[in-house]
Amino acid sequence: MRSADKGFEGFKSFYIFETKFGAITIVSDGSAITAVWLKEVSVTGAKNEASPIIGLAARQLEEYFAGKRRQFDVPVSPHGTVFQQAVWKELLAIPYGETRSYKQVAQGIGNPDACRAVGMANNRNPISIIIPCHRVIGSNGALVGYGGGIDMKRRLLDLEKRNSLPLR
Repeated sequence: MRSADKGFEGFKSFYIFETKFGAITIVSDGSAITAVWLKEVSVTGAKNEASPIIGLAARQLEEYFAGKRRQFDVPVSPHGTVFQQAVWKELLAIPYGETRSYKQVAQGIGNPDACRAVGMANNRNPISIIIPCHRVIGSNGALVGYGGGIDMKRRLLDLEKRNSLPLR
C-alpha cells in the first residue's frame, strides 16, 4: 500500500473499498469527498474509517460500476488552482457515455490554446470517476493520459458505452 503524496489538503478520513474495478481509496474532509484514487493509498494524518460521506461515495461508485448510476450527487471538494477548478468543472459537464478532446475542454473553459494545460489539470484531478477525467481523449480519438492507466480508462468508457441506453 502506498502513502498519499504530501501537499494534498482536506484529509480527515479515508477508506479503501474493493470493487470489481479493483481497490479504490476514498478520502473526505468530513463534509465532502476530496479524493478518489484507483488504488490502495494509506493517508497519513487521516483516520481510516468509512465515514457516512465516504460510505455514500462508495455506494454511488458501486451503482456506477453496476451501470445503475450516471451522475454522482455526493458532495465533492477538489483542491487545486483556479485553472484546475475550471477544467474540473468542465469535466463534470461531459455527459455519461460521451467523450471530449483536450481541445474541446480548453474551448469549453474559454481558453482554446490551453490544450496542454488542460491535460495537466486533467492529470491532477484528485477525484477520479466522479469528476470524469476518463472521458477526455486525444483529438484523434486515441485514449491517452489517464492516471489509472489506459486499460482502466478503456474499461470505464466501455462500461458507459454499454450502459448509455435509456434506463428502464
